[in-house]
Parts: sequence; C-alpha cells; structure tokens
Amino acid sequence: MGKSLKPRWAQGDVTLGAWCMIPEPLTAEALGRAGFDWVLVDMQHGCMDYETALNMIRAIDLTPALPVVRVPWNDPGIIGRVLDAGALGVVIPMIQTAADAQRAVDACLYPPKGRRSFGPVRVGMRDGPGYFLEANERVAVIPMIETPEALASVEEIAAVPGVDALFVGPFDLSIALGLPPGDNDGKPAFDEAILRVAAAARAAKIATAVLSNAKVAPLRIEQGFQMISTTTDINALSMAARGDLEAVRAAGKKGS
Repeated sequence: MGKSLKPRWAQGDVTLGAWCMIPEPLTAEALGRAGFDWVLVDMQHGCMDYETALNMIRAIDLTPALPVVRVPWNDPGIIGRVLDAGALGVVIPMIQTAADAQRAVDACLYPPKGRRSFGPVRVGMRDGPGYFLEANERVAVIPMIETPEALASVEEIAAVPGVDALFVGPFDLSIALGLPPGDNDGKPAFDEAILRVAAAARAAKIATAVLSNAKVAPLRIEQGFQMISTTTDINALSMAARGDLEAVRAAGKKGS
C-alpha cells in the first residue's frame, strides 16, 4: 500500500506534524523537509484558496511528510477536491453528531464504503491507476470534536465506520466549555473533555489527534494522542525572527 498515516496509528505510533496557515508552497515544503510525519494545510482558518492549497500539497509531496488538509466545512465538494489534489487525510471541522460524521465518511471514501465521486486527476498522476483501489485504505477521515454537541455524541461519532481519528480542537472546545481559547489543562471541564474523547477513540480502536505545541505535546503523548501538531508556520517564523532580533539587539548593547 502507498503512503498513509493509518497503518502507523494501527501499530501504536505517534505521528508529529506541522500546521500551515501561510498560503505558500515553499513554506509547506520547508516544513515537510524538517522531518515531520505530516504537514497540514489549513483551509478553514489559514489564508489559502483552493489553487494555493493544491500547490502546497504538491510541494509537500516532494518531501517525506504526508499531506493533510483541514477543509473549511463538512462539504462533499471541497472534500472531494482536496482528495483529488492528493490529500491523504482530511480534518473536518464542527462535526456535531454521528450523522455529520457519516456525511464526512461518505465524502471521503469511494463506494461501497462512501459516496466520493471518481475523478482523481492530480492524485492519479501522482499515484497511478492503482490509486482508486487503495484510496479507501489510505485516506484518513478525521472529524473534529470541538462543541458541546460533539462531546455529548463523541462515542457515537467514534463508532461510525470509516472514521479513523477524532481531532480535538482545543480552542473552540475551550470556548464551548466557558474557558478562554487555548490549552486549559488543569481545568476540570477541559481535562474531563480530553479524557472523554481519548476514551471514546480507544473504545472504537481509532486514533486521537490534536492541535498542540512543543510545550504541551509531551502531555498529549502521555494521554494517548497519536496525531499531534507541534508548531504552526506563522508561529515558528514569528518566534525565530523575534529571537534573532532580540539576540542581535542584546549583543549590540553589550558592545556599545
């Protein structure tokens, strides 16, 4: 079988990734060459349109990393397009119920497991005529759990055939719980939500995923998460630039 995150999750591996908010293929390629297992193109809150996302997937394909896309919504049109472009995982936001999750599965998988339309133009060039036969086994379907409704239905969502991982959106989930956006570990409501999602995934024998950072990621690994982002392109760029600037300014003051 061609590249896929699913066999790694099945054998218990933790996969680490980077998050692209900047609409730039060169940035995506740089992250892919940095050693991450996957690189995600964020079409929900990132600044890229479809054509740019397509070129970012192509850039990631030049690296060992696997391309993943967060689509703007649970819409079969855009889901089908990013898969035809070459995405090997689709993160679908604002899933509320098992019926929502089923619609996401239907959009991601070819019949008889789903209802994805056939037309793998770009991904067919990348993977050849065998892509169709392997696609359902390679593409990871990843609904996001980030609302009270989703949390209340998380066990049913996890049990939908074809769902491969549950993705915790800590910012929206925190807001839904009456907390400030971010990682609110130590707050009972947030901790209970994290544990409930992880337990639902374990019971369904699927993976758990999360948006994270280098500081919090070790805790997420301890909690059993197998798909963890450790940085975003815009944060990495801003922090590196700020660090270099502060270092030069500090050195200049010592020399004056």
